[in-house]
This record gives sequence, structure tokens and C-alpha cells, in this order.
Amino acid sequence: MKIYLLSLGAGLLVGVIYSLLQVRSPAPPLVALVGLLGILVGEQVIPVGRQLLTGSSIAAAWQKAACATHIFGLLPGHHGRAETTNTPAPDEKAS
Repeated sequence: MKIYLLSLGAGLLVGVIYSLLQVRSPAPPLVALVGLLGILVGEQVIPVGRQLLTGSSIAAAWQKAACATHIFGLLPGHHGRAETTNTPAPDEKAS
């Protein structure tokens, strides 16, 4: 239930911002796409910021947070090679 309330709150906030910018909903395609890009980039602010606070360079922080994969998805020619920072450890079998 909590996720639904958060989603509703985010939607209300975006609706208020659209109203202030005098953009009608549904937004024109270009406005909507720029907004989605802002959401994707905004999601990376916290992970990259954490890496920067530990002393990493911006390039290293970007790579460690797997920002390119998150923002752009798997680019052509990189099928099955997605970079993830939270890969599960393989299970060890008892010998």
C-alpha cells in the first residue's frame, strides 16, 4: 500500500509542476521524453553522490553505480553483458 501512496504523491507533484509550467497532460511527446530522462538521471544522483563522498572520481562513480546501463539500457552489441553492482554470489556445493 505504501508504494501506491508514494506513487500517487509523485503523480500529484508532477501534476502541480505541469500546472505551474502551463503544460497540459498528457504532455507533448518531447516534453514527456525530457521529463523521463530527468527521472532516470535523477535516480542516479544518490548512488553517484555516495561514491563521490567516498573519494571516487566522477567517472569511477558513474561506472560503479552502473548509470549508463540504467539510463540507456543494454545498447546494441552488448546483449547479456549488463553491468550490475549487486551480482549474487554463486552457491557453493558441499563436496
